[in-house]
Amino acid sequence: MIGGLLIDKPAGWTSHDVVAAVRRALGTRAVGHAGTLDPFATGLLIVLVGKATRLARYVEALRKRYLATVRFGSATDTEDLTGTVIAASTPDAWPAMDAMCDAASSLVGSRSQRPPAFSAKHVGGTRSHVLARRGEAVTLRDVTVQVHEVTVERWSPPDLDMAAVVGRGTYVRAMARELGERCGIPAHCAALRRAAIGPFSVEQAIAPTAVNRSHLIPAAALLPALPSERIDAAAVREISFGRAIPQRENAQGTGALLGEDGRLIATADGRDGIWHPVVVFEAPG
Repeated sequence: MIGGLLIDKPAGWTSHDVVAAVRRALGTRAVGHAGTLDPFATGLLIVLVGKATRLARYVEALRKRYLATVRFGSATDTEDLTGTVIAASTPDAWPAMDAMCDAASSLVGSRSQRPPAFSAKHVGGTRSHVLARRGEAVTLRDVTVQVHEVTVERWSPPDLDMAAVVGRGTYVRAMARELGERCGIPAHCAALRRAAIGPFSVEQAIAPTAVNRSHLIPAAALLPALPSERIDAAAVREISFGRAIPQRENAQGTGALLGEDGRLIATADGRDGIWHPVVVFEAPG
């Protein structure tokens, strides 16, 4: 059993709760997810089953689209609505729509971002959110993130609805904090929904309680960003033993090698006309 599931995570569920539900439904422990969603957030979570769990790095690299509500007037320690208010102030007059759009646009690009203290980042081998909940001071280093697009959908003070397309490792909660800093008004993320991951949309997703084997999508379909090459039976055998094979066309970078029937045989790095296997799915036979 190999493949992926598109799950619409409900509010209040952790990503691990979803994994546990899928394990029960499919009767296997070989289940993982690609890209954590916070418990308060809803939306698309891609769950990987069987050997497809080894594709997490490729799925996590896909762009993600979020719909978020940023609430101005208060900041919280978790940077979302579940936290304790640590700052509050209301301006005499709220900024105009144009000013909010300009502030949102300033978030676009490749730039540094400080992750929330309540996050899954590791500090000395311990999750940052564990330290923060103990009351320990947590200072995380800035990381480089890529924000591809931010669009203000509605500005009805104190709430701003926005859509954002971001790369791996970007925290939308931190974007809410940053928007507040740019506007000089404390802010936090009051609602968050992941609408899409790469070409996969939450409209295609199912509830975690509705999962069965018929919902699995093929492993090869989980790699839409990788160039693919179909290989013959002799090449499949070589790859199954972890051996490199010649490319049909000289391609650099990571690709997906498919059998003649379209099944995923391996991912491989292309260098100098040769495919070097990275993750092999085909057992020697």
